[in-house]
Amino acid sequence: MSALNPYDKFLDGRPVQEILADTPSTLAGLIETIGLAKSTRPPAPGKWSAAEIISHMADCELVFAFRLRQTLAEDNHTIQPFDQEKWALQYTGTSAAEALDLFKSVRAWNLRLLTKVAPEAAVRRVTHPERGSMTFQTIVETMAGHDLNHIGQLERIANG
Repeated sequence: MSALNPYDKFLDGRPVQEILADTPSTLAGLIETIGLAKSTRPPAPGKWSAAEIISHMADCELVFAFRLRQTLAEDNHTIQPFDQEKWALQYTGTSAAEALDLFKSVRAWNLRLLTKVAPEAAVRRVTHPERGSMTFQTIVETMAGHDLNHIGQLERIANG
């Protein structure tokens, strides 16, 4: 596992842009399979429910949107980490469908950006205080691995 991308072990060989484009429909299908009632129940003590996972993904998509744009706009920018557990305290009462709507909108906006950036943007550098120096492309790869990690969790909930 790369220290720069803690989710690289989840990448499955597909182009990362394909993974990013497929995720919204994959999530919608999983939420439909899981169902409304089951989506709010954690699969085990201390684990997030499907609705909380989707809420987390929506929050992360907002964070990734900002990080991508900061990396393009500022030379050698230092990105701000966040405490996902503290952010998750706000998820109670948020439905999976509500969170998925936000995720889909911001993901579409991010995909639009990714189709417009010049190829040389891939090597623009940014610093993560906990992971070190990384590139724009590392952020994109992190997004895809993060998606696949949480899709795996949702698949286990759907099949459980």
